[in-house]
Amino acid sequence: MDHQSEALKAYIGLLRTSSQLEQIAKQDVACYNLNITEFSVLELLFHKGAHTTQGIKEKILIASSSTTYVIDQLVKKGLVQRRNNPRDRRVIYVEITKSGIDLMEKIFPLHAKRIADSFEEVSLDELHLLQKILKKISNKRNEE
Repeated sequence: MDHQSEALKAYIGLLRTSSQLEQIAKQDVACYNLNITEFSVLELLFHKGAHTTQGIKEKILIASSSTTYVIDQLVKKGLVQRRNNPRDRRVIYVEITKSGIDLMEKIFPLHAKRIADSFEEVSLDELHLLQKILKKISNKRNEE
């Protein structure tokens, strides 16, 4: 077997697995009247605190117009709010509300368990190796 053939097989395996994991996550968050992008924004704000719209876009890797739309939807649901920066009025922060915190405190542990259950056949050492390999691939792409 040559490197190119094995790389292509690994690529297909990654795509299939990624798709399966994404479906699990989508189904999970849909139970809470959220889509996966809304959940991703909430999860970021819940764990990392307030961010600008641009910061959110960069962290969760979606288009600017989609980011604004998703934030608008979360504002309508009362889960996030926008806050002006008192030192620079051009900068607007998005922060999770009390309702958003309450929701994430309720659902995130269940979500994390469902994701972890998907990896139940994988040892801790294998998980560390997988993370290392994925980082190596990602870093190679970022260098180009």
